[in-house]
Amino acid sequence: MAAAQRCLVASGRQHGAAPFQRHAGRALYAAAVPLTPTVLAERILAWYAAAGRDLPWRHTRDPYQVLVSEVMLQQTQVDRVTERWVAWIARWPTARALAAAPRSEVILSWQGLGYNRRAVSLHEAARIMANEGTPTDVAGWQRLPGVGPYTAAAVCALALGHDVIPIDVNVERILRRTLNAGSLEAPPGRGHDLTQGLFDLGATVCLARVPRCDRCPLADACPSRGQRFEPQRRQARFEGSRRQARGRLLDELRHGPLDAGAFDPELAALLIKDGLAELQRGRLRLPTT
Repeated sequence: MAAAQRCLVASGRQHGAAPFQRHAGRALYAAAVPLTPTVLAERILAWYAAAGRDLPWRHTRDPYQVLVSEVMLQQTQVDRVTERWVAWIARWPTARALAAAPRSEVILSWQGLGYNRRAVSLHEAARIMANEGTPTDVAGWQRLPGVGPYTAAAVCALALGHDVIPIDVNVERILRRTLNAGSLEAPPGRGHDLTQGLFDLGATVCLARVPRCDRCPLADACPSRGQRFEPQRRQARFEGSRRQARGRLLDELRHGPLDAGAFDPELAALLIKDGLAELQRGRLRLPTT
């Protein structure tokens, strides 16, 4: 840790921000100041230095490994991803290693993470990276399968050190509630830590429905302090859905091929379209390449 950062963690003070204090698990500031983008960034950086989560993918700056974490974390909770990411990286530590794996093994290893098409996209992206090299900017990452604006910005911020802030639902919520804004500029050289701090604040403090304002480093100046919120959208019912039926068919294929007549042709067609299955001599199976 740089000397300036050590001083920040030790004193809890940063230029332009009120002193950071801890009281019985709460995050408080001694006095309110106008909440500008600069103050917000300074406070979150100080809070992250003191309270950031220790997650395994935060110990690497390898772009491929960061990409794997971001793809796994799409619509999947952190506690479900942690061990799976560690095991995945132990098995396929590089894009070249994943690119060489059979598609069936990749799909098998994805079991339990949901939204299985992500595994296919990740496998395809690894093959492009193995052949063409690692992208170096947001536009390059967005050319990979399954990588949209958010994931591209996240990899650039977290692996490549770019001063961009990826906007997911959690970050968007923080910026809307605090600044009524849709974006934020990172201080020079701090894109990585500010992004991680925003992720942690959105995941553990500035929650969607009932924010934990008593624990928030922005609370004394936040215009939304103490408010409660209705969910912005309701998730589609999973039980009995087409998505559940597709998942069950894929789980059957993970145990072995199915003969004609043992599966719903419409569901099979959906899996084939997504690259999750193939027909071979009338039998449905996981793809071999």
